[in-house]
Amino acid sequence: MSDLIWVLIVLTAVAVVSYKRYSLQSSLFAIAATLAIATIFGSLGFFSWLIFAVLAVPLAYEPLRKDILSKKLLTFYKRVSPEMSQTEQEAIDAGTVWWDGELFSGKPDWQKLHAIAPARLTAEEQAFLDGPCETVCAMVDEWQINHVDADLPENVWQYLKDNKFFAMIIEKQYGGLQYSAYAQSRVLQKLAGVSAVLSSTVGVPNSLGPGELLQHYGTKEQQDYYLPRLAAGEEVPCFALTGPEAGSDAGSIPDVGIIKKGMFKGEEVLGMSLTFNKRYITLAPIATVVGLAFKLFDPDGLLGDQEDLGITCALIPRDTEGLQIGRRHYPLNVPFHNGPLQADNLFVPLSYIIGGEAMAGKGWRMLMECLSVGRCITLPSSAAGGGKQLALATGAYARIRRQFRLPIGQMEGVEEMLGRIGGNAYLMDAVTSFSTAGVDLGEKPSVISAICKYHLTEKMRTAVNDSMDVHGGKGICLGPNNYLGRAYQGTPISITVEGANILTRNMMIFGQGAMRCHPYVLEEIYAAQKEDKKEQLTAFDKAVWGHIGFAFSNTVRSLWFSVSGNRLSGTPFSDETSKYYRALQGYSANLAFLTDVSMGVLGGSLKRRERLSARLGDVLSHLYLASAVLKRYDDQGRLKEDLPFVDWALQDSLHQMDVAIDDFIRNFPVKPVAWMLRTVVQPLGKRFDKPSDDIEHKIAHMLQNPCSARDRLGEGQYLTRIEGNLFGDLEQTLENIIKVEPIFERVCKALGEKLPMTQLDKLAERALVANIISDDEAKLLHETEAGRLRTINVDDFDPQELLMSTSDKVKKKAAPRKRTTKTSKAAKAA
Repeated sequence: MSDLIWVLIVLTAVAVVSYKRYSLQSSLFAIAATLAIATIFGSLGFFSWLIFAVLAVPLAYEPLRKDILSKKLLTFYKRVSPEMSQTEQEAIDAGTVWWDGELFSGKPDWQKLHAIAPARLTAEEQAFLDGPCETVCAMVDEWQINHVDADLPENVWQYLKDNKFFAMIIEKQYGGLQYSAYAQSRVLQKLAGVSAVLSSTVGVPNSLGPGELLQHYGTKEQQDYYLPRLAAGEEVPCFALTGPEAGSDAGSIPDVGIIKKGMFKGEEVLGMSLTFNKRYITLAPIATVVGLAFKLFDPDGLLGDQEDLGITCALIPRDTEGLQIGRRHYPLNVPFHNGPLQADNLFVPLSYIIGGEAMAGKGWRMLMECLSVGRCITLPSSAAGGGKQLALATGAYARIRRQFRLPIGQMEGVEEMLGRIGGNAYLMDAVTSFSTAGVDLGEKPSVISAICKYHLTEKMRTAVNDSMDVHGGKGICLGPNNYLGRAYQGTPISITVEGANILTRNMMIFGQGAMRCHPYVLEEIYAAQKEDKKEQLTAFDKAVWGHIGFAFSNTVRSLWFSVSGNRLSGTPFSDETSKYYRALQGYSANLAFLTDVSMGVLGGSLKRRERLSARLGDVLSHLYLASAVLKRYDDQGRLKEDLPFVDWALQDSLHQMDVAIDDFIRNFPVKPVAWMLRTVVQPLGKRFDKPSDDIEHKIAHMLQNPCSARDRLGEGQYLTRIEGNLFGDLEQTLENIIKVEPIFERVCKALGEKLPMTQLDKLAERALVANIISDDEAKLLHETEAGRLRTINVDDFDPQELLMSTSDKVKKKAAPRKRTTKTSKAAKAA
């Protein structure tokens, strides 16, 4: 056997121990044993052993490794590492690492994924969905809310308060419902499918706001006073964080509080003089208690030696003198209550700080921890609910609406859109179920919440755009019978709020993910920050060599994935999904490998190369989205009927990861390194195409034909077939159309005519006279024609209805910097 073969055998041993991630001692022993065999049976000798000794001894002998190698690496690390601000540090420290940590490991433990208990509703939570949620959905008239009143009607407001819709997160001891995160998600999904105003109004008090902050950080006195009142609906909360100068960059808020003594209710107390200018604050116009974030300063040292105490959160009652409140924004004609708040030198006591004086300056950490939970629930759930409702409605419309003598859903261009809508709806529901299950297990997944917020709101934007294309004129003509136009109009709102999507993708997902989810990066940071030099070197030595071994392992794993597609890797199931588990394991190794190389080569500049980090964030995101789909498929019993949804969602995620990696490598600034990355990760180019036409054809067929898979897709949505529910009417008409089709064909055949499927009521009379159909069939044809016309017709108005009334033409005096325009009720339709 030639020397080359023996060298390859030794290198294979090195690759195997790296792939398997054996300990350093076990790896060196295995390599030495292989080298010994090569020496005995081959011709490898002194020179090979010399190379082994030069590499192995410094690694195996800890004092030598620390004093020579680790010390120099620590010096280099301190020089190139970017400085981290206090707000960045608090954001990274907030929250927990959950399944996202597995995805950064290069070898996700799929058994661990499937061992996570699926989210389930309690009997009480299910009863709430079947009772009060159904009732309030039936009470809502979207046209009246959006185009006439610009508000929920008073009876709906009262019903929400009476049935504690605003108290889902408040503990039972304070009179709240204390529902699980999963239950909150299902409630919001149902409400969002009916009205964005309704879901926003209910979602905000149950997300980041006074209720959540008080339960975690409030003093006992604050909890005992406010929480029962919030639970009973006696108080309406809002939380004021953003302003003209600080939107997504909320840590830079210019709003200030100055600690000083002053008069409050006739007594001199130690308090704060607050000056702030807030905007985009949901529920602010009607709020009775305002949660406020500001930077607190103590220039006179009344609390201690520290002048800049940091971001602080306080509760301000609406009737506090000097609080300017009540005006409204009008975001894209979606009239949920949202508006500005201002004050200039408003004085309140220190007891208004949430948590009291002890929590002064700790507001940013409070916000980050609560936001990591809230962003997993409110916007993702609303997006998922909207996506599910659109999938069923668009499928039904595509079957009912006909052009060229066939349902438009049979046209391949429409099938493409239906496939995308249905696949995304399945994925979105999978992600909300999985993520809220984590929250209910006690996790505060800050990285996952950013993934959920960004990708589900973007997928909702895609779904509503596709739905508008399918609906055509039905979608663009606003009126009482339009169930789509307002969703289309309001979609950018969810893209913008709770961290704009551009910021979330380009800075947050990978920026926090690489720090929090990587198994060694945070350890290295904390080690380098230790003040004791000996402890610092010991901790850094352990972290950095673990990191180096981790990076080498993922290099080997990425190469093996490129060569073999992980075909020999084990998967939890030997069925149609096994290929997806193997692919995701490979992409996990790719993500860790690309991350380590880019951090090592670019150092602190990677933080400024937002488009590169966004692409790595895309890989992490789609690993998570795909994992959620696999979990949903297993949790629901691995039903073969659902495979088209599963295939579409997974193939789309795999394709998106391929595209992100390709774009990352093509734009990597150090070209020799880029060539190396291409060789390791994508030597043959991209692996996965977009979902096939055949998969999208199957999904389109499922959305247009009632079946158990379609029922599971729309589970929990408001589809009750009562007068006034447009979605219930669509479902009934779809069912009728399917029943009528064979009757229609029989009539056409008997008459010897090829007729368009229109004027079914007149056709029924002809067929009845000719004794072709029964009375019941004629009745069904009449009913179906009425439903078909309701489905395809659009609203129209008398021109005068669209004009402002004479009294409204008188311009009202507007406040400085504001413009107020009042229109007639019908003019809001325009």
